[in-house]
Amino acid sequence: MRPTLVICFMLFLLNTAVAQNDDGTLDTSAFDKDVRIQDDLFNHVNGSWLKFTEIPSDKSNYGSFGKLADDSQVRIRQIIEETAKQQHPVGSNAQKIADFYRSFMNEKAVNAKGYSPLNDELAKIRGLKTKAEIWKHFGHLSKIGVGSPVGFFVSQDAGDATQYICQLIQSGTTLPDRDYYLKDDEDSTKVQKALSNYIQTLFDLAGIENSEEAAKQIVALETSLAKISWERVKLRDARKRYNKQSFKELTELTGGEFDWAAYFAANDVAKTPEMVNVNTPSFFAGLAQIIKSTPLETWKHYLQFRLLDSYAGYLSQPFVDARFELYNKTIAGIPVQRPRWKRGVNAIAGAGAGDFGALGEAVGELYVQQYFKPEAKAKMQTLVDNLLTSFGQSIDDLSWMTDETKKRAKGKLSKIGTKIGYPDVWRDYSALTVSADDLFGNVYRSNIVEHQRNINHLGQPIDREEWGMTPQTVNAYYSPTKNEIVFPAAILQAPFFSMDAPDALNYGGIGAVIGHEISHAFDDQGSRYDGDGNLNNWWSEKDQEAFSKLTQQLINQYAAYEPLDGKNVNGKLTLGENIADLSGLTIAYKAFNIANQGKPEVLVAGWNGDQLFFVGWSRVWQRKYRDKEMVKRLLTDPHSPSKYRANGPVTNIKAFYNAFDVKPGDGLFKPEVDRITIW
Repeated sequence: MRPTLVICFMLFLLNTAVAQNDDGTLDTSAFDKDVRIQDDLFNHVNGSWLKFTEIPSDKSNYGSFGKLADDSQVRIRQIIEETAKQQHPVGSNAQKIADFYRSFMNEKAVNAKGYSPLNDELAKIRGLKTKAEIWKHFGHLSKIGVGSPVGFFVSQDAGDATQYICQLIQSGTTLPDRDYYLKDDEDSTKVQKALSNYIQTLFDLAGIENSEEAAKQIVALETSLAKISWERVKLRDARKRYNKQSFKELTELTGGEFDWAAYFAANDVAKTPEMVNVNTPSFFAGLAQIIKSTPLETWKHYLQFRLLDSYAGYLSQPFVDARFELYNKTIAGIPVQRPRWKRGVNAIAGAGAGDFGALGEAVGELYVQQYFKPEAKAKMQTLVDNLLTSFGQSIDDLSWMTDETKKRAKGKLSKIGTKIGYPDVWRDYSALTVSADDLFGNVYRSNIVEHQRNINHLGQPIDREEWGMTPQTVNAYYSPTKNEIVFPAAILQAPFFSMDAPDALNYGGIGAVIGHEISHAFDDQGSRYDGDGNLNNWWSEKDQEAFSKLTQQLINQYAAYEPLDGKNVNGKLTLGENIADLSGLTIAYKAFNIANQGKPEVLVAGWNGDQLFFVGWSRVWQRKYRDKEMVKRLLTDPHSPSKYRANGPVTNIKAFYNAFDVKPGDGLFKPEVDRITIW
């Protein structure tokens, strides 16, 4: 899938055991009553569940998000399999869904073909004779869904959000983060060795000679790419990523030796762009040197590996197993391969945030027909309106911000758009041909169609109807260039939202999600965009200094958390999400009070409304991780681990102290002078 500029809530739902019983009481079976809520909200609400729940053998982590995602996947499977039982008009979305699934589930046919579907593409690589042709081939690979050092996509121009622009960004490495290549500790060395073994296995399976030597060359090449890659903290800086260049400047950046016109032509960009945004300019300057110093044969080996790796999941079982061994078992610690039907469902419908699969919105249209209630959308809109009102009041009440900047902040707030449930205009899949006996071809053609859909944006008005997630995705997001918050249908269910739940639980759940996404418009990066989606400094210097001081305090708070011995949360990498968690929860609580003014106190299982609100927040983060997955996330994930998402914000919120009588000496106590209020 092509990169999508969204900031996600990253729910990744787990298993929610704190639920409302039929008799109106609160099921506290997940609670650990030996843990005081004043010491550890997360473990009080989720501790028993954590003790007695095993992570499913085909997952790297599990909890409330995972449970909802599983439920959504089962529903989608039923939709797809029911569709596959019938015959449909050729060219219809139903025919394409059915035949794609048939092609994926026909394991015997897939195994019989081995790697032969890749013969033509492998031959193209073997036929490359110069480094200029290597560079051009990067463009071709982008078109067919294969990564290269030149990451390419089309999105809104952050300097002029009324138009689309070609984006270039660092790419080309296999492992999740540059640190996996550059560290020499025992765990990193094991992963590096596993990568080498993986390359050798793929080459041996594809009949490519000298696999051991080729693997050494490829690992060394990817290590050189890792060395010039930006660190993730730098990469999330919106201003540093905005480097709009003319075609002439781009050519000069890479030493004037590489034919960018040929690259864009191979990428099917109809007209060589006059301007591009180079997200990581130093990487491309370094890449030019690496290309010159790296032998042609090494590059050909590298491109063959990238091709095999990208399509390994759709080839015969030995390729599937090899890919699982590296990505799932070694890196994420997952012991068991997912069943084939799960992989097939994900290939068609998407597997999470930003992943549309081959026919994600076609499946989404069927999903919302069966599982999304219109009344849920109406109630959600009321919640959104209350949260926006609450955020406006928070801006008015800020002691650290000047009146002029408050006025500009409220101007941006007033322009935030909202999308709930599903798109008004569904994606058009008419260009995609799907055959029941051609899994590789279906994936290959889908990649080309998706690529073409992306580049077709060039020269067109901004598509305000386009979504960055499918309706069946259990997540939510904020888009800074569109200045909009988006809530797919699948997240509008317990523990986040229920038509029957007390307001306290809904505001502690989906209310905090809404607040989180609104807050992304005002986090350390979202706040750099104005209400029209342009990178534009609307802050006074004084306000910016005050904001930076507060965010540094939040960096320090989260950097002190240590999920694994000797491995701390990266407070700088997670800053945006931590701001959104803190501010989102704060304004959700204010909105809850707005909604309940004049209403009688509601007690559930002995909990009052304020207490239920924070219990509702904590149960959302019920989650367990495998250690290897935690290591990966600490390096790559801009979200803090779930325990700290539950506990971290509440230490700064006065209402939490009042709700549970938190006092000095309690684990979650923080002196009032040290508490952080940002929005």
